[in-house]
Amino acid sequence: MRILYLGPDSILIDYLKDWGNQINQCQDKITSEMVLKMKPDFLISYNYRFILKSDVLEMFWPSRAVNLHISYLPWNRGADPNFWSFAENTPKGVTIHYMDEGIDTGDIIVQKKVTLGNEETLKSAYEKLHREIRELFMEHWSRISNRTCYRQKQTSTGSMHYLKDRERFMHLLKKGWDTPVREVQGCFKSW
Repeated sequence: MRILYLGPDSILIDYLKDWGNQINQCQDKITSEMVLKMKPDFLISYNYRFILKSDVLEMFWPSRAVNLHISYLPWNRGADPNFWSFAENTPKGVTIHYMDEGIDTGDIIVQKKVTLGNEETLKSAYEKLHREIRELFMEHWSRISNRTCYRQKQTSTGSMHYLKDRERFMHLLKKGWDTPVREVQGCFKSW
């Protein structure tokens, strides 16, 4: 299978190659013209920083584009899900979902709650969530690739955040991403 992998290098690329897949990796903003030239069968987005336009997604609908997101959707859609799960005391976890025109709003394939304690830093929690999402992906790839996996619509509840939303909380990150999570726990509710 030809896979368009959107995001930085990851052990998942080698994992997918071990399955006999051909991988085209891209970290930059992608256009439908670029996709047409590559002729991929499947799209995987993991830690990709751009929103895909509908003309790109339409090439993969209804079930050949998935996103790996380090939040327990529908909570913390969009940017900085790890930070917001602590700042707003929302469920922590990881989700693999189909991509649609919304931001992290597609049908859920599989998700897992992850326990993150107060001894964590934002960085260590982030790293743990990434380990969990990679393991979850490898566990379910065969069903995802042959499109026999579970599919559940997301509820309309939850939360959404953009990069700019974090700006008013930057003063709390005294040690950057090494800030202990207990120092940001519930900070949004006090505003």
